[in-house]
Amino acid sequence: MAVVDHEGLVVTANEALGNLLGLPATALTSQSAADLLDLAADGRTWHAYREVLHGRRARFRRTHRLRHPDGRALWAEVTVVPMSACEGREGCSPDEEAGRVLLSVSDVSDRRELQKRLRHLQMHDPVTRLPNRTLFFERLSAALEVPASRTPAGEDPEDGSAAGEGDGLGGLRVGLCYLDLDGFKAVNDTMGHRTGDRLLAAVAARLAKCAAQVGPHRGGARLVARLGGDEFAILVEDSAGTRQLTDLACAVLAALQQPFDLAGQRISVSASIGVVERPVAGTSATGLMQAADTTLYWAKADGKSRWTVFDPERNAHRMTRQTLSSTLRPAVERGEFTIEYQPLVGMADGVVRGVEALVRWNHPQFGMLSPNRFVAIAEEDGSIVQLGRWVLQSACRQARRWQLEHPANPPLFISVNVAVRQVWDSDLVTDVAEILAETGLDPSLLQLELTESAVMGSAGRPIQALQSLSDMGVRIAIDDFGTGYSNLAYLSRLPVSVLKLDGSFVRGFRYDDGAHPSPADETIVEAMVQLAHRLGLTVTAECVETAGQAERLRRIGCDTGQGWLYSRAVAPERIAELIGTGPLRG
Repeated sequence: MAVVDHEGLVVTANEALGNLLGLPATALTSQSAADLLDLAADGRTWHAYREVLHGRRARFRRTHRLRHPDGRALWAEVTVVPMSACEGREGCSPDEEAGRVLLSVSDVSDRRELQKRLRHLQMHDPVTRLPNRTLFFERLSAALEVPASRTPAGEDPEDGSAAGEGDGLGGLRVGLCYLDLDGFKAVNDTMGHRTGDRLLAAVAARLAKCAAQVGPHRGGARLVARLGGDEFAILVEDSAGTRQLTDLACAVLAALQQPFDLAGQRISVSASIGVVERPVAGTSATGLMQAADTTLYWAKADGKSRWTVFDPERNAHRMTRQTLSSTLRPAVERGEFTIEYQPLVGMADGVVRGVEALVRWNHPQFGMLSPNRFVAIAEEDGSIVQLGRWVLQSACRQARRWQLEHPANPPLFISVNVAVRQVWDSDLVTDVAEILAETGLDPSLLQLELTESAVMGSAGRPIQALQSLSDMGVRIAIDDFGTGYSNLAYLSRLPVSVLKLDGSFVRGFRYDDGAHPSPADETIVEAMVQLAHRLGLTVTAECVETAGQAERLRRIGCDTGQGWLYSRAVAPERIAELIGTGPLRG
């Protein structure tokens, strides 16, 4: 401790302060306390210290590093308070205390070292010794700050245009390789968590080596971190562009493909890597990690053991898909769906025999959407059950309405697509029976279409449901036949009435030399038609677009067809106009 006058000179000091500074206590007298303790090193510290000396501030405290005369560094906590603060205490003289301050200095080196060790433990993963998720996000947030000191030479720090252009020539950039080990869970499950931890540590060592050796650093730091489980990240500050990140990702994949020898066990692993590289300006830590997580998912979905670069267009499609998914179920309740109908025409006479119901979504944001935009999403989240029942009910009502409005004409049958999830997740047989009873539609006028891949691979409940529907009188059709399993053994045992040939076969009716049809496609279709007829099934050809295709299908013996040659999917009012009007020849 020391007493310092209003000019900042030491009046008296104890031996402890002398020992701390490596000088006799008497030698400190009349010396500048600021010089002894390096308090003028920066403007803020010097100003705060002078404020206490002049009585305009009640207290000053600062912890900073001092250099001992023997050369070692130490951390000291310096506190300065006015002597008036001890007013009333024994031995204090007001006259002596006037204008003086009490300075105390504590050696906190041990405490600082302990704090440093505790922080290291808090910020590092105990298994791999790499920075953990907390430290990673701390560094990432710091990397995304753009102080003037980090602005590239020659650029105006007040002008963000260069940093925001994203051309890699001007502006700070940041890159991230976000990776996940493929099949790591199997290692844990079969070899135990101890071996799994050893593998993680070995992977971490290879990642650190790759980060240190691959590609130009351009002055930017690299951080390898374990984010949890088998997820790692390599942060590249001030990156040189996407090429630098993809080179790093390639090196990581190559390094991890080399087998690991762990305690006599030889283990091979691979990784999937999401690569994101972009300007610092306009980028947030949350946005960067979301992009990296999405890109890692793409790498997994694309086949694993690869890297994938973030694609804004692909991400926009994903976001659109997510928007559709979140609004699909309420859209059914809001009545945003509508149904159009495409004629099914007899190939021999061109007369409309039935129609296929095709659902459309009149989305308030994206406009009219065809089924291929939302049916797969509905199957994934289960809303296909609710939507499918609405379509079935609406289509049966419409078919019955046409029948009542045109009693003199043969009634049209209605064909409705059914997803396999509707068979599994709902009581389809009960739903169909209730809807037929409610609408008064004869079961023979209802045809349910299931895809070949859904029907052929089914067993148990789906087959029982189809058999019950068939026993009820409902016709079962296999849609897109010829593109899935094509399992003829299954076909002989299924309660199927109709095969719908996939449109790719019809489109395959081409002329190689401009005069003669290719015999292969026609032979395949003819064989399938003959097979179906021998099994007592009828055949519908999809995607009939030209008179030539229709003529060849007619000659082969196909029963019905649908396609733009006859009509696109249209509103129910247009179908009503076609009833009883004669053949559609296209």
